[in-house]
Amino acid sequence: MSVLTDPPKPSFRLSQLLYDTRYRSITIQVIAFILIACGLWWLVANTISNLNDLGKDFNYSFLGSAAGYDINQQLIEYDSQKSHGRAALVGILNTLLVAFLGCITATIIGVIAGVLRLSKNWVVSSLMAVYVEGFRNVPLLLWIILIFAVVTESTPRPNEFRGEDPAASMILADSMAITNRGTYIPRIGFTNSMSGNEVVASQEGLVPVASGGIDWLLVIGTLIISIIVVRTLNARASRIQEATGDRPNTLWANLAVLIIPVGIVLFFLGATIVKPYLKGFNFTEGVHLRNSLIALWLALSVYTGAFIAENVRAGILAVSKGQTEAASALGLQPNRTMSLVILPQAMRVIIPPLISQYLNLTKNSSLAIAVGYMDVRATLGGITINQTGRELEGMLLLGLFYLTLSLLISGVMNVYNSRMKLTER
Repeated sequence: MSVLTDPPKPSFRLSQLLYDTRYRSITIQVIAFILIACGLWWLVANTISNLNDLGKDFNYSFLGSAAGYDINQQLIEYDSQKSHGRAALVGILNTLLVAFLGCITATIIGVIAGVLRLSKNWVVSSLMAVYVEGFRNVPLLLWIILIFAVVTESTPRPNEFRGEDPAASMILADSMAITNRGTYIPRIGFTNSMSGNEVVASQEGLVPVASGGIDWLLVIGTLIISIIVVRTLNARASRIQEATGDRPNTLWANLAVLIIPVGIVLFFLGATIVKPYLKGFNFTEGVHLRNSLIALWLALSVYTGAFIAENVRAGILAVSKGQTEAASALGLQPNRTMSLVILPQAMRVIIPPLISQYLNLTKNSSLAIAVGYMDVRATLGGITINQTGRELEGMLLLGLFYLTLSLLISGVMNVYNSRMKLTER
């Protein structure tokens, strides 16, 4: 009678780390990790050594010292006696402002141009083709400088609005002035401000009007709550439609929820319109949109809009022609077919490259320094570094800001993209 025994297991050998496929990938990863760690350690050690040779250390205490310079475009209170950290915050808000406005405007321009480029009208499609090819193939910096020169040289001086028979006049019921120093538009003020009233001189005399951050936080908070309630009402209507086949009319309820609460808050805060007016050698009050902001905003919008137009055109062409034919067979008009059938399906193709265009627009906003717009590149990455000599710390903060902003934009758009995907049954 024979007894079967298992063969002895081979012992582990070091050569298996290279020749055995079970261990080779782990070995390569460990070696790569060690090399990268060593490279980073050498880079940090070399940087510290060079800083010591220059008599410098690595710290961010300079953010608390007085900045000593002015910023021409401000969304929050700031003067030259504020800290470098405050100046960096003002620059960050200026960057966020132009990026937000640019993304919205570029999307509108891009969608319209992309749809019109597919028009059967030869003139319309040719004009859109000229726009797309013209703006895509000229550097963005040239468009920024060109638009800045146009809005500066072709607009009247403030003193031309003076006199009994002025050479220039305000528009929109004397509430908006376009000058070579910028555009002045009305602002919303609060006579019962929670931040305390501020006496403002106007054409009607001294008027107590303030526009504090607490007031706007209250208005925006009320609006956000109203939007949440509207989404809840729409979700309830959708559930009723799925259960019964009939969808309740929520239009008037949604309008009431959006308008009435915000209107009540504005009423108790004493909301009023504060118009700009000519005082001395320039306009005062209202909101001053400098030509540098307008030029940068328009240039980023039309330049990026040309790329978005091609994304939209590609997305529409990716939708089967049978969808259009089916919609026409049901009696839908061409514009309804585009908005209800084609574009919703095309969005699944449009959104991924659209994210890249938003990221490019945000990073291209750093070209603002060419026309004197004080964004974060000009404040933290420019004047602050020159005054404090903290090049490494400033550039690290600047890179961290752009990285964080880019990841935030990507995250939000990826969430929206996941909601637009087709779901398998």
